[in-house]
Amino acid sequence: MDPVPLSAAARLRSHLSDPTQTLICPGVYDGLTARIALNEGFTHLYMTGAGTAATRLGAPDLGLTTLNDMVENARMIASLDRTVPVIADADTGYGGPLMVARTVQAYMTAGVAGMHLEDQVVTKRCGHLSGKELVSEEEYLARIRAAVMAREEQREVWPGSDIVLIARTDSLQSLGYEAAVGRLKKAVEVGADVAFLEGMTSLEQCGRVCRDLAPTPVLLNMVAGGITPDLSADEARELGFRIVIFPGVCLGPIVEEASRALRRLRVERRNEVSEFQKRMGVKGFYDVVRLGDSLAFDKRAGGSAFENGV
Repeated sequence: MDPVPLSAAARLRSHLSDPTQTLICPGVYDGLTARIALNEGFTHLYMTGAGTAATRLGAPDLGLTTLNDMVENARMIASLDRTVPVIADADTGYGGPLMVARTVQAYMTAGVAGMHLEDQVVTKRCGHLSGKELVSEEEYLARIRAAVMAREEQREVWPGSDIVLIARTDSLQSLGYEAAVGRLKKAVEVGADVAFLEGMTSLEQCGRVCRDLAPTPVLLNMVAGGITPDLSADEARELGFRIVIFPGVCLGPIVEEASRALRRLRVERRNEVSEFQKRMGVKGFYDVVRLGDSLAFDKRAGGSAFENGV
């Protein structure tokens, strides 16, 4: 009998157990960007909360997305390739301990491999904006504790299920380094698997947090144009980070290129078609989202709708 393949969460946990690995997670926010990342060979994905808010709601990252918005998007992204771990933003957990538990269970059943919970108030904002408000340390730890308890309950009713819990703190800006790391240490003590210090502003902080939290894996949020020093994945690995997420890797280029194309359409009243798009063509675009796989599946099932090709 063939061995049962590892779940995405089990793969993520296995990868984190190897101290020589630093996982690179490009930020994706819909089916197209996720497909492109998979086609480019990425073995881990990150569902960005800011990107989800922007693309699903056309809204800024100010706590406007609900659990349903986030989990539906995460489920779709995770379903594209069940062997590829998806780490997803879960904001504040969307309420008190009971709501956090519901969030964890929803993310687990959606196939999400890892999720991060933060200590901002429910009306949160992007971690690289100013003026963030925090809940008390006790309330934050209650969120993490509820997440751990919910994971254990889910494991009991669904053996083999799992999710990697990432404790994020946004307290560096207002409480200082020592208090922020103190929050993360306590979060790990109550069961978080990974620590995430948001909004670091110096290389010294970046290196220090990995040393101070060792052997707990530490995640680095590499926001393009954010307040954290710009680091490559290799530079982050040298500092000791085990996961690096790049939430804006697709968002920035999409805004830049789409704005340029739409501006030209408005001014010149003509659709700009680049040499790349000409070579790709319509069928080539659909190949990005696995047209061939769909046609092959239909044929194997005995379908005839596409027997004359497309």
